[in-house]
Amino acid sequence: MVTGGAGFIGSHVADAFLADGAKVLVIDDLSSGREENVPAAAELQRVDIVDAQQLRKAIEGFAPDVVCHLAAQASVTVSVEQPEHDLEVNVRGTLIVCEAARDAGAPVVFASTGGAIYGNDAPVPTPESFPPQPLAPYGASKLAGEAYVATWGRLHMLPNVVLRLGNVYGPRQQPHGEAGVVAIFSDRLARGEPIVVYGFGKPTRDYVHVSDVARAFVTAAAAGREGTFNVGTARETSVVELLEILQREAGTEVEPELQPLRPGELERSALDATAIGRELGWRAEVTVEQGLPETFRAFAAT
Repeated sequence: MVTGGAGFIGSHVADAFLADGAKVLVIDDLSSGREENVPAAAELQRVDIVDAQQLRKAIEGFAPDVVCHLAAQASVTVSVEQPEHDLEVNVRGTLIVCEAARDAGAPVVFASTGGAIYGNDAPVPTPESFPPQPLAPYGASKLAGEAYVATWGRLHMLPNVVLRLGNVYGPRQQPHGEAGVVAIFSDRLARGEPIVVYGFGKPTRDYVHVSDVARAFVTAAAAGREGTFNVGTARETSVVELLEILQREAGTEVEPELQPLRPGELERSALDATAIGRELGWRAEVTVEQGLPETFRAFAAT
């Protein structure tokens, strides 16, 4: 079962499990996900994860072997402006998912976040052992979600897994609202629209392709082992570098508008993925030089 399976990352996770021979149930309220993202071979039930009764009914009817929990309020700026909504979805919603999975005897693989949890004082690349120091309610709510997932795993003897994701990019990511910078830049370059670069182009992120992330969920589910793992490349890419790669593919020379960082945003981030490589045998395979041009072409084709 994949919560948030109509969304950008969740739909790729559903694809990866189907390719691996699994039967997949997608749970999504379609508030931000899109029905057309859901693979044709997957079953879709329109359920809000904070509706405990409906979620329990869905999970009982499907009886999953594993629950991949990706449904979330994923905007840093929305979390700053509406922290109670962020808490309701990311903390209470995660607890409800854990309870429903526990009732089904299914382990949870939880989509958490890397940079938003570790904060600005973390060493780069950051290992899982670094004490989290979130800068925004979004990071705090994801950290609280991690605590519930890990605690429910220990309490009920289930091999629950937390995956701390880098900045995920790739096809199907939406360029609207609080979207990833790759999607925003790709969409605006394709449309010939102006581009705003925050942090004056200096902030760095660990950009990891969605296909690699989807493979990490399948790998974690198959391993049957508990733990918290970074999912990233350990490589810093600045916003300016990212824009340069996309502009080369687009054949444009747009001069961006430079603005300071917004509240809650990080200056630097990259994830040390040594542990997931050692324990689960996963590593990122798609470089930004390969993935960014492919992503731009996907946007240009729509």
